[in-house]
Amino acid sequence: MSSSSSSLSPVLKKPIKISCIQLASGADKDANLKHAAEKVAEAARSGSKLVVLPECFNSPYGCDYFPQYAETLLPSPPSREQAPSFHALSAMAADNDVYLVGGSIPELNPETGKHYNTSLTFGPDGRLLGTHRKVHLFDIDIPGKIKFKESDVLSPGNKVTLIDLPEYGTIAVAICYDVRFPELATIAARRGAFALIYPGAFNLTTGPMHWRLLAQARAVDNQIYVALCSPARDMGASYHAWGHSLIVDPMAKVLVEADEHETIVQGELVGDNIAEARKNIPLNSQRRFDVYPDINKGAISFDEL
Repeated sequence: MSSSSSSLSPVLKKPIKISCIQLASGADKDANLKHAAEKVAEAARSGSKLVVLPECFNSPYGCDYFPQYAETLLPSPPSREQAPSFHALSAMAADNDVYLVGGSIPELNPETGKHYNTSLTFGPDGRLLGTHRKVHLFDIDIPGKIKFKESDVLSPGNKVTLIDLPEYGTIAVAICYDVRFPELATIAARRGAFALIYPGAFNLTTGPMHWRLLAQARAVDNQIYVALCSPARDMGASYHAWGHSLIVDPMAKVLVEADEHETIVQGELVGDNIAEARKNIPLNSQRRFDVYPDINKGAISFDEL
């Protein structure tokens, strides 16, 4: 018994150029925002209409830093005093006429006292299009290598985040550790996303093991594009990011991959490539929902911002 949800029509209406900005950020939030704005403008000048910043681009990454750098995003829109990064990202998108996935920033909900790792996506008019709070918190312990527990400070989000880019189609946004959980990606793909976008900050232990592998896995599982955007590596920081921002096509080919230094990686996303992958290897029409359930039908989604 085959799935009846097959579609060979492109989910990407027309090609779009994407840039992942592998940014080096320090302790000065204002300087980080200014530097990000310069790099977004650089990406836009190259013709990119979809620009991605890395996880925690406005601050150092780490549990000790999340409360210190947290901004209040609710009620939305927040004031400039509450959320300077919100307004800086909005201006970057509008000033450069791009869709901007604003990496992530630490967020505080003052009513609950909870902190989140939150990604904001803005449209070319500077309007907020979508918000993703990191769903899966980075709690790991690899003896002798790395121990990290985001849940000591952060609370998880609770939704699959799909964002409509009217001229192009739908993207899905998630954050870093979310990439390890294929359910989020599968639901997003079955709901029509043409790309999975993950701002992330893998480290020098997990990065060489799984960063590229996970990007290729999510791409080949779902036959869509995947983009992972990392901070640049700073060995003087308390957390050492892997870098290696990359873009993967629907057949799991790595189109471009950075090294560890600050840079911009770019690629063109083409709907025909998605359609061709799905025609040649028709996973959508071959799924056996009589053997296993369709997780998309059981998915729930709560709008938080």
